[in-house]
Amino acid sequence: MSRFTHFAAIDWSGAAGERQPGIAVALCGLAGAPAPVRPGHIWSRAEVLDWLLAELPADTLVGLDLGLSLPSADCGAFFPGWAASPPDARALWALVDRVCAGDPHLGVGSFVDHPEASRHFRRHGGREGDRFHLPGTAHRRGRLRVTEGAQASVLGCRPTSNFNLVGAAQVGKASLAGMRLLHRLAGRLPVWPVDPLPAAGSVVVEIYTAIPAIAAGRSAGRAKMREMVALNDALAMLGSPPVPGSGAITDHAADALLAAAWLRLAAERPELWCPPALTPQLAATEGWTFGVP
Repeated sequence: MSRFTHFAAIDWSGAAGERQPGIAVALCGLAGAPAPVRPGHIWSRAEVLDWLLAELPADTLVGLDLGLSLPSADCGAFFPGWAASPPDARALWALVDRVCAGDPHLGVGSFVDHPEASRHFRRHGGREGDRFHLPGTAHRRGRLRVTEGAQASVLGCRPTSNFNLVGAAQVGKASLAGMRLLHRLAGRLPVWPVDPLPAAGSVVVEIYTAIPAIAAGRSAGRAKMREMVALNDALAMLGSPPVPGSGAITDHAADALLAAAWLRLAAERPELWCPPALTPQLAATEGWTFGVP
């Protein structure tokens, strides 16, 4: 019998403003096609938080498409040279939330522009902090977590550093905004692997939506789907019934629907819950992307 009874996937956004067309939420059970939650609704980040805390079905595996932490293992700290650099992921979430306490809609502008934190980010307008590239850790896409390195080397993905806040591929702002949400889940909804996998109940994991697409037979470069026929072909590869409808679909909605169906399969693979590179120290600091072996 499955450990979980429901599977939810959330395509997340760090864009400025209250309501985000880039947020999509999908849900499926142990059988049947995945379905959008609140079809046609334009979500706010606060509404996603409320849904997780008040409306999430029991025993749901929730995949959040964001980076739950920042690189640390490469040089022993999230923010080398800053005395306030947090010791672990939970302290990082608390720091981001505290600095951004005055930012509405779970925004993160105050953290991005913080005089010390900003030294580590690449921001718009050609503003690259003097610590975005650190000696011995420089990567052309910025510092990467261990799990992101594995995404590239094992799965052929092209992850971008969470310290990069520029360009279509960046997920840095979404990840920072997600940290504010994760901080509010503390004690109410466990976040694997920062929290151990509980024997029962719901749990949140980080996902990267290119991984479900690869599992469905698409390449990392063709992970985005904007037509229902493409989505349903991918769902069929995962053994899922099709989603009703035809024509165009947003890539955000397609990502969430496919990821929910993929989580239903991936949750039953014990090796994905204990990747060899995931040490207790790494789990507490950088976390891990579920689905990376």
